[in-house]
Amino acid sequence: MIIKEYTQSDINQMIAIWNEVVEEGIAFPQEELLTEKTGAEFFALQTYCGVAEEAGKIYGLYILHPNNIGRCGHISNASFAVSSESRGKHIGEQLVKHCIQTAKEKGFGILQFNAVVESNIHAQHLYERLGFTRLGVIANGFRMKDGHFENICPYYIEL
Repeated sequence: MIIKEYTQSDINQMIAIWNEVVEEGIAFPQEELLTEKTGAEFFALQTYCGVAEEAGKIYGLYILHPNNIGRCGHISNASFAVSSESRGKHIGEQLVKHCIQTAKEKGFGILQFNAVVESNIHAQHLYERLGFTRLGVIANGFRMKDGHFENICPYYIEL
C-alpha cells in the first residue's frame, strides 16, 4: 500500500469513504454528504489530500489545510477517514505519519486536531503514541448522530 496525493480518478472512492464516516455520525463534524460535484470542490480546496491506495483501490484518505489564518496560519489541521472494511489494519497510522511529513513540507509548524471525540480511544492512543499532546477536554463539544453529546479532546504536535 502506498500513500500518495489524490488524483481525479480517486474522487469517487474518496467520496464514498468520506460519506461513510459522515453517515456514522461519531467522528466528523460534517452532516451533509458529499456529491460528485461538492466532493470534487471540497477536496480541491484542501492544501493537500492523501490517499492510501493499492492496485487502484482507495482504503483511506486524509485532508490537510490551515487551522486558522494570519498570525495563526502556521497551524495546520487534518481529518482522516478509513473505510470500515479496512479498519484495524494500521492504515490510519500510515495516513497520520504521512500527514505529519506533508504538513512539515508545506511549511506548517504545528498540526492540530480540534475535535477528537473522547470515545474514539483508538485515535487517541494512536496520536499519543506518535507524540501528540492532548490539550484537555471540551465538555459536550460533539453532537453524536443519535443526538447525545460527548466530550472532545484537542491534540497537537509541533512539527
